[in-house]
Amino acid sequence: MALLKRELYRQVTGPEVTHADRCTLVFDTDAKNLYVEREVAHLDARVNGAMEIQTATMDIADYLKQGGQTAGHRELWRLLRTIFKEDDNWKR
Repeated sequence: MALLKRELYRQVTGPEVTHADRCTLVFDTDAKNLYVEREVAHLDARVNGAMEIQTATMDIADYLKQGGQTAGHRELWRLLRTIFKEDDNWKR
């Protein structure tokens, strides 16, 4: 299975308690499926380096319907506008 990935957003805070949040646009070339993957990681260096990672996948429309407009939302909208940019030379 080949996955093509494009990072939409990444935020990392720390240092003693590190929280990372990343959203990636993913295209599964075998399944012909396009979706957003969100990974949230939490590392607490104060508790013997305890780490928790959660990964969720969601349909693009579901991702865009989430509350707020994060940097990930803005990047996905930018990519979509680029893909569907109207070309003056292409008339229907």
